[in-house]
Amino acid sequence: MIMGMHYLIQGIFVLVGLLAILAALFNWDWFFTAQNTQFMVHNVGRQRARLFYAVLGMLMIATGVYFFLNVRGMA
Repeated sequence: MIMGMHYLIQGIFVLVGLLAILAALFNWDWFFTAQNTQFMVHNVGRQRARLFYAVLGMLMIATGVYFFLNVRGMA
């Protein structure tokens, strides 16, 4: 594996998690009308979908940080 590739993947996790949290906080219409989010919005409603994506974003950020700390310790 190319050195530093794991940092790129961890950064993507953090950025996507941040995007999900910001979309949930600011109730971005473009995010919640996208085809990929329609399943959740139609099944549980927009407010619960916002909560779901906020929690999902926090989990993605936590995963990125967790692996950053573990990989850094192994190097």
